[in-house]
Amino acid sequence: MDFMFSAQGLPIVFGVLISISILLYAILDGYDLGVGILLPMDNAEQRDVAISSIGPFWDANETWLVLAVGLLLVAFPAAHSAILKALYLPATLMLIGLILRGVAFDFRAKVKQTRKIVWDYTFKVGSYITAFMQGFMLGLYVMGLEYNVYSILFATFSGFCVVAAYSLIGSTWLIMKTTEEFQKRAIGWAKKAGVLSALGILTVSLINPLVNQSVLKIWTQLPWAYLYAAIPLLCFLMFILGYLVLSRLPLADDHGASLPFYMVVIVFICCFLGLSFSFYPYVVPGELTLFEAASAPESLRIILVGSLFVLPFIGGYTVISYYTFRGKAEKLRYY
Repeated sequence: MDFMFSAQGLPIVFGVLISISILLYAILDGYDLGVGILLPMDNAEQRDVAISSIGPFWDANETWLVLAVGLLLVAFPAAHSAILKALYLPATLMLIGLILRGVAFDFRAKVKQTRKIVWDYTFKVGSYITAFMQGFMLGLYVMGLEYNVYSILFATFSGFCVVAAYSLIGSTWLIMKTTEEFQKRAIGWAKKAGVLSALGILTVSLINPLVNQSVLKIWTQLPWAYLYAAIPLLCFLMFILGYLVLSRLPLADDHGASLPFYMVVIVFICCFLGLSFSFYPYVVPGELTLFEAASAPESLRIILVGSLFVLPFIGGYTVISYYTFRGKAEKLRYY
């Protein structure tokens, strides 16, 4: 407890809190963005079921992104300024995508049935824009927040990788929440998205140490190199086992339908840990460390008390909502 409130411990504590918030956002909003990307435009009933499967959660999932950005602003203001200055345009486009999703989600329930498909397309396009821009920003971050031909090409590739990864976790969510023909369709999506995601992660894993000498040094420095090697091995083991599981689904009584989703969650955690360990202790790659960018210890102590008060409410609400709306999704009904 003393370490948490010490001048050296506070930046690490806030770094961990921000990291957890980003990871939870990537997993939770990742699957509902994936559902939006995969929204079947050739089947109105399946679209309704897909929207119903994320209806109770999608808006609250974005809370974790707000929390992460808010903590970054108050705990590491210098880093917040440097990161958003470099990512202003893609961040703006991401917000436009989120706005399109929010508007479409509400309007599709209020317009005439013949015009609902327009807002379904809007929801799908908003999901694509949001996912791609998040991947684009991640790619620029990995490239040191610099704009040049190589960094833009890498960021564009990273954007498509995130679209594939969100499609993967979104399809496994649909496998867990749907039945019959729609579930079989989601299984096919998951197989294709899984192959694309695995290839994307492998490519990024090979490129990252080549363009960042510091990352190469961290990954090859003993004894930590053994830990860093275990992370991608676990990640690709999940891909292999996941594909084998998908090949056996669906099973009688829907056994194992949730297993692919949790295996993809492990993949997300592995990727996040790999990136986090690669850049620690830098919060702005190659420029600012956690300790250099942190606010004054006195300010951080006050903020930490507030954060420790708020976080249980956010976490509690999340757990309660997922428990309450567990089970299979049904066709939307409006009263």
